[in-house]
Formats: sequence, structure tokens, C-alpha cells
Amino acid sequence: MSHDTDRIALIRTRLAALAPTTLDIRDDSHLHAGHAGAQGGAGHYHVHIVSARFAGLAPVARHRLVYDLLHDLIPHPIHALALDAQAPSQNPKGNP
Repeated sequence: MSHDTDRIALIRTRLAALAPTTLDIRDDSHLHAGHAGAQGGAGHYHVHIVSARFAGLAPVARHRLVYDLLHDLIPHPIHALALDAQAPSQNPKGNP
């Protein structure tokens, strides 16, 4: 298993605590090659997550829930994390 696959699996495992109905994780590290934060192998990831746990929460509170589950992975092996965190009512068809 590659580092990228391992990291995505780790992120997926951690975020399972939010019981997501949708969880898409994309490794965008290749777009940041040469970037200072990418040195040492740290990655850039985009996460689209839909969870009932986000219902009624402001975007900042949703992001906080995600970051609380991943905090020990930042800044390495995760250098950057772009989040799209939605409640099911915002994503009724399950579309990313």
C-alpha cells in the first residue's frame, strides 16, 4: 500500500466517527509539488463529507469536528486539508 493510500485510509477511518453518509477524499498533493509544505512528504487533501452530525452547526463548528479527529495528523502527514462539510439537508441527492 502506498503512502497516499495509507493516508486516505487513515483519514477515512478517523472520520468514520462522524457516521458520514458521503465521504470522498481526494489527494491533491501532486498539485502542490515543490510547495514548502509538501517537503518531507506531507500531503494536501480535499475532503467532502456529509453527516447528520453537522445538522444545525455553523461551517466553523463542522470543520472543528473534523479537525478534532485529525489534529494529530497535521502538519504531518497532512499539510493541508480542504473541507466541504455538509449536513444531509444541504446535500439531498448525495452529490459531492
